[in-house]
Amino acid sequence: MKKKHRPRVLSQRYGRLLLNLFPPFIFNRIRIVSVGDGFRSCSVRVRPSLLTRNLNGTIFGGTIFSAADPFYAVMFWQIFARQGMRVQSWLKSASIEYLRPAAGDLTLEFALTEEDIEGAKTTLERDGRYTRTFAVEALDPNGKVCARMTNEVYLRVETGERQPISTF
Repeated sequence: MKKKHRPRVLSQRYGRLLLNLFPPFIFNRIRIVSVGDGFRSCSVRVRPSLLTRNLNGTIFGGTIFSAADPFYAVMFWQIFARQGMRVQSWLKSASIEYLRPAAGDLTLEFALTEEDIEGAKTTLERDGRYTRTFAVEALDPNGKVCARMTNEVYLRVETGERQPISTF
């Protein structure tokens, strides 16, 4: 019989540090500004640079899209790890709509409500898996929406039959 391992719990500070040291984020000037209590929220900033500037002098669309990629999956993973649940969390699909050029810094805010978490937990306990789509907006310094993204998150309860796959 395999020994069951406890889920890996990261402090907000350490989780933020790991994500900020992720090479694609470094090169794309994507910075995790803050992680809320228990990973229930996250604030991300994207800064324009020579590496992220397109022919029009604005931020590449791919850079903006990358800034929305992992956060809901990581947040759910850490929220459930704190509750003693081992889950695999993935970004199943994503889409983006570019609304205006991003000439300056962008801010993306991610948040999970208690209802989001309880709904996921109930579904995981009942079905062993959970899928839900979340929306996030990339805002310029004036609060104008430059891009709107949707992220479909897929969670699955780890059974212990396979080795967990994780960057952290």
